Amino acid sequence: MARRTRSARGSGDVLRTEIVDAAKGLLADTGSEDGVSIRAVAHKVGVTAPSIYRHFADKQALIDAVVADVFSQLGDEMHSVAAGIDAPLERLRQQGLAYVRFAREHPEQYRLATTQPSSAAMDVDHVLGSGAFTDFAQSIQDCIEAQIFVAGDPLPIALEFWAAAHGVASLQISKPFLPWGNPDDIADRVLRSAAVGHAVTDRLGDPTPAQFVTWLAGMAPG
Repeated sequence: MARRTRSARGSGDVLRTEIVDAAKGLLADTGSEDGVSIRAVAHKVGVTAPSIYRHFADKQALIDAVVADVFSQLGDEMHSVAAGIDAPLERLRQQGLAYVRFAREHPEQYRLATTQPSSAAMDVDHVLGSGAFTDFAQSIQDCIEAQIFVAGDPLPIALEFWAAAHGVASLQISKPFLPWGNPDDIADRVLRSAAVGHAVTDRLGDPTPAQFVTWLAGMAPG
């Protein structure tokens, strides 16, 4: 291990960031949470294990910090792609595509952030409080105000869209050898279907399949 130069007083936040980055790097390199240990992180950063424990009580606390950091990165990317897009439905689409791309590019970190068991409190804090989710919910609220979706609570709709984005992202990560074609095209189709489907079923009052088929037949040209 290359010995790290002693940190200046007050630089603890810098070291904490380096520790979290090292843990994220080990996740990417090994493809497994098992590849992350306090000793391995300490070696990568160039400090002793006790230096890690000054910032994190145990490995789980470090993994929780990685999860929080992943959600923060995801929120930044979704916010970036949405910047300057006034049309709320297009903004929602771009946010969903950014979500799926981020998941594919950070598969192990994403898996930890979204599928590993954790405390209910941490789940609520990291999901409902994340920039990714709040931006998603704001776009849906804007769709409601634009009368694209029927007026109501945006939270259940946001959860539906998150489920759609998470579903396609998780399948593309776990089943990469399926004949997806262009993964962005598939994600786009799923997300657009979720948006249009919600808008239509809102207008029709949650029709049964038979009622929807009847309505669809009436929409056919000729």
